[in-house]
Amino acid sequence: MRDFEQPGRSLAAARSGMAATSHPAATLAAIDILRQGGNALDAAIGAVAVQGVVEPGSTGIGGDCFALLSKGGSADIIAYNGAGRAPAAATIDRFRQLGVECIDGQSVHSVTVPGAVEAWGRLVADHGRLDLGAVLQPAIALARDGYAITPRVAYDLRHAVGRLSADKAASEIFLAEGRALEFGQLHSQPRLASTLEAIGRDGPDAFYRGTIAEAMVETLQDRGGLHELEDFASTQGEYVKPISSNFRGRQVHECPPNGQGVIALLIMNILSRFTLKGDPLGIDNLHLEIEAARLAYAARNRFLGDTPNAGAATVTHLLSDRFADELAARIDPKGRALNLPSFEDVVHKDTVYVCVVDKDRNAVSLINSLFSGYGSGIACGTSGVLFHNRGQSFSLESAHPNAIAPRKRPMHTIIPAMVSEGGRVSMPFGVMGGHYQAMGHAYFLSRLFDHDLDMQSAMALPRLFPLPGTRIVEVEQALLVRHGAELERRGFEVRAAARPIGGAQAIRIDWANGSLIGASDPRKDGCALGW
Repeated sequence: MRDFEQPGRSLAAARSGMAATSHPAATLAAIDILRQGGNALDAAIGAVAVQGVVEPGSTGIGGDCFALLSKGGSADIIAYNGAGRAPAAATIDRFRQLGVECIDGQSVHSVTVPGAVEAWGRLVADHGRLDLGAVLQPAIALARDGYAITPRVAYDLRHAVGRLSADKAASEIFLAEGRALEFGQLHSQPRLASTLEAIGRDGPDAFYRGTIAEAMVETLQDRGGLHELEDFASTQGEYVKPISSNFRGRQVHECPPNGQGVIALLIMNILSRFTLKGDPLGIDNLHLEIEAARLAYAARNRFLGDTPNAGAATVTHLLSDRFADELAARIDPKGRALNLPSFEDVVHKDTVYVCVVDKDRNAVSLINSLFSGYGSGIACGTSGVLFHNRGQSFSLESAHPNAIAPRKRPMHTIIPAMVSEGGRVSMPFGVMGGHYQAMGHAYFLSRLFDHDLDMQSAMALPRLFPLPGTRIVEVEQALLVRHGAELERRGFEVRAAARPIGGAQAIRIDWANGSLIGASDPRKDGCALGW
């Protein structure tokens, strides 16, 4: 129980339904959809669509989507991979002909075909109670009528002025005469509203075919992109089989590769070889978590990508007891492990995560992303679509498992998750923050199950993140003051985190009491709300 004399948030509690998102307008939209007869899936899609309007630096219809769905609380979980693919013309040889040596985050070549809209349409049609048009109404209204800029959105926008200024359409949509909008200012996106309205009326085909697709392809081709109309028209996500592993007596469920959910489970498997006790922020506990993450991310670099090598056999190997034992044995409890593989990487990207549970205990864990803050910074002025830069994750080394290739999906960082106990889902949860997410899952669950914290207290604790393939550890200020010198002594290079690390939401289903308990990260603007 929190100390009510100290700053902080209370857990939310409800009976009939609950939503937790990183923006209050999205949480409210989800609750409204539930109260209008929609189910958890309808509410989650409606919420994330709202976030694509009011939190546009983190998500939108120009991005990708992954989802987990439990019907009635069953541990037989449904997973959907809504990752978009590279253009059919995207080959390493073609990039070499163009003189492209790496895929920069503001390059048009970082734009893969957005997969979110296809995922939304498929999931609502297969599992929702409402039609897509009704689900998108809150987002359409906010885009057309306007919304007030919240504090974290204003903060993110200030950091993105340079990126947005480089693109005329993006600057016109998101900046006011070249300046960032401030907290409390009103903003609208009428062209995005029209695009969302067309999607609601005509389904995903309105986005992937016809005039909207033509405008997007023209925008990308004008900047040198290899995208064609057929790349958009052929977009299709897929249902996939979730993967899972046991952590402290609970089963943790993730989406399989091309996402990094298996790496979250690997970190937990390594930590399971140790006993974390006492202060959750004690230096010895943090040291174990840092080293487990460094080893697991090194494994991610070797194995993960949208290739046959990242299939079931690789997942089995990564989650085997033998592999966890081998990695755990490499950890020196008092010093940094040496000779980790080098890792080309980009960190701290922007994403939104939503979880919803309804009165029938259908539970949804859903994540939608533009990757970097404001994605590629490239917008289609006609449609109002801001494009993500997920293709930045691709490698241009032909032997790399994440090497770019025609219609290939990049390795993804976004990973919705669920916990089940006794054959029933007990908690949909997710952690935002790009590459941090895999460590963030383990970090969050360890605080719940190793240290018996409540969800809100666990989210509020300061964070750190070892940048993959390096000895650099980014540390939020409270931990920097407390442990910075000792981490340096143990062989790490410590840096103050440039921005707050990640964000999180979670809802716990209390089956015994018939209640729902929700939490939302204070690093964002959002909240958990129910009734």
